[in-house]
Amino acid sequence: MPSFLLWGLIMGRESGTRNIINFAGHHSLQVIGQGTWYMGEKPAQRATEVAALQAGLACGLRLIDTAEMYADGAAEEVAGEALQGRRDQALVVSKVYPWNAW
Repeated sequence: MPSFLLWGLIMGRESGTRNIINFAGHHSLQVIGQGTWYMGEKPAQRATEVAALQAGLACGLRLIDTAEMYADGAAEEVAGEALQGRRDQALVVSKVYPWNAW
């Protein structure tokens, strides 16, 4: 298991409920999330990347940060695959190029 994934799993387990942000009393989220930079760049790693995001969700990490410029949109596809059947378990933040923000 890659060390970055192990660290994420440990942080997810240890954070419990003490590091939660509440948004207007309607939504709450762990203060630590998952990033997808460099995901989607190597097709041979896709299954591992999907599994890493799913492992984070299983540990309570509900924020997934991605962007259309990460691997030309492939990182968003990895996040989408990881969320199939569990879309309601995560908040996805995606950044867009200014010319696509209309």
